Amino acid sequence: MPTARPARNADLSSNLGLFEVSEVSSAAQPLDPAEGIWHEILDRRGVAVFVSDAHEKIAATCMLIMAPNLLRGGRQHGFLENVITHPEYRGAGYGRTVVGAALEHAWQSDCHHVLMQSGRAAPRFHAFYERVGFTLGLRMGYVVHRPS
Repeated sequence: MPTARPARNADLSSNLGLFEVSEVSSAAQPLDPAEGIWHEILDRRGVAVFVSDAHEKIAATCMLIMAPNLLRGGRQHGFLENVITHPEYRGAGYGRTVVGAALEHAWQSDCHHVLMQSGRAAPRFHAFYERVGFTLGLRMGYVVHRPS
């Protein structure tokens, strides 16, 4: 069974390589500006990135962002982002492992719930999220983009 761990500074290039082969975003940052962003992510309180390794590269990753909340007895909200598994490792438990590590971290950090949204239309992605514990349809997601 794959294992997950918190991401480290040295994981940046492998993480960017994972982004490049995924269908999630063709807009991953080039290495030079990404280094500053990566350090900011890893140093920021309330943000955790988890990775799962396979054959000396990252097979899966996800990012948990936790925010304080005045409701729900002050318990935090968690937001799961950038859930990506390398195409060669899909179905082998790597994605489930990083999501499980993120959820465990959220519960240990006293999050009330963890929200996530997906821009993916393929049913296999939604089936994956349901298998790892998410329930479709409890909330409606909205997005607004910055005006150009």
